[in-house]
Amino acid sequence: MVQQLSLATFMAILTVLIHLTGLALLVRLLRSEHRLVTPIRKAPLATLLLASLGVILIHTVEIWTYAFLYLGLDALHDFETALYFSTVTYASVGYGDVLLGKNWRILGAIEGATGIIMLGWSTAFLVSLLARLKLLAHDWLSPDTSGG
Repeated sequence: MVQQLSLATFMAILTVLIHLTGLALLVRLLRSEHRLVTPIRKAPLATLLLASLGVILIHTVEIWTYAFLYLGLDALHDFETALYFSTVTYASVGYGDVLLGKNWRILGAIEGATGIIMLGWSTAFLVSLLARLKLLAHDWLSPDTSGG
């Protein structure tokens, strides 16, 4: 059990570092003055699209990292199964149709908790971006001053 907890702690820290680095690079890209990025920054929806794709890429790297770990541990027998298990575990704490053996089930549970936290962090990032781009402002939120 100590081995599972140690590995799960390492993977949680690694996932946070991947996420932090990915978001930092994404912010740097979005703030870039590069000639390819400047037109995107002038279009708020394009900026939101780029940020969303960046966030999806970050989660993909994290999910694939866990999938390769499960393969390396011989906890799952093929890459498709490992990737499927990692994706459903990371995003929803699993469906239960693919299970890890007793030797690694704590690792899977901690991947689920870590994934939910990372998805929440990404959601906060995107909502913050929406606010900064003023895409959350709606006329229907303003009080009606027309008297009707």
